[in-house]
Amino acid sequence: MLPTYERLNDPKRVFFHITFARLALTALSLPLSAFCFCVVWSLIFDFARSTFTHCDVANYLPSVSAAIGNYEPQKTVWRLAIILHLPLRLTVTRMYLEYYREHIKRNRRMLGILACTLNVIENLALFCLSLWTSADNYEIHRNSFVVFIACSECYMLLSYLLNRSARKSVLLPHEEKSLRYKRNLFLINVLAFGLAGYCFMRHNARCEAGVYTFFALFEYIVVLTNMGFHMTACWDFHSFSILCDTRNGLHIMRY
Repeated sequence: MLPTYERLNDPKRVFFHITFARLALTALSLPLSAFCFCVVWSLIFDFARSTFTHCDVANYLPSVSAAIGNYEPQKTVWRLAIILHLPLRLTVTRMYLEYYREHIKRNRRMLGILACTLNVIENLALFCLSLWTSADNYEIHRNSFVVFIACSECYMLLSYLLNRSARKSVLLPHEEKSLRYKRNLFLINVLAFGLAGYCFMRHNARCEAGVYTFFALFEYIVVLTNMGFHMTACWDFHSFSILCDTRNGLHIMRY
């Protein structure tokens, strides 16, 4: 007769554990690092080409398009960062969908779905304008940029209003902090975008020295405040973690 064995109840074994705040930071650190690299590399190694415009006047900063899309290795570094960060950004958007369902009043939940939809379109538009630069395909790049900016501004405004006026419960301290940063970053973003547009039109109309430099600077502020706005997810999901263990597989846990 064969011996029988009793199965032991082994404790749960965790293979993978990362806080959602760290995931959100990772998602945004990729394009942030790539953006900084592209600007610095362009200033050091491609200064003359990246700062040149049709006006042929003094200019001291490359535009965002020139820094990330016109030269190598900047173009490859930026594209790689956008491709790698896209799944992480979409994961964060999926979490926001559940977040709005839990915290937003029932009669405002469609606005939460709209906000998440705008965020998905924003990410896809960023993906497209990064893969097709103005030099590669101007029409696709231009249209993707317009969609990106429109969805970005609408998403930031809607996200702020939902968290300020449509919640079912009182904000916790970390959520209040997130809301303050959302408001401030959105206002700075809108102001910088308006100033960038003004400088761009003035440069094209008058060809004054240094005006395009201010255009590029305000462009940088638009990019950085957009990234900062999305980094507020670190406070919104500070108590969430992603785990992979022997009992439940890959899942999200709230502490």
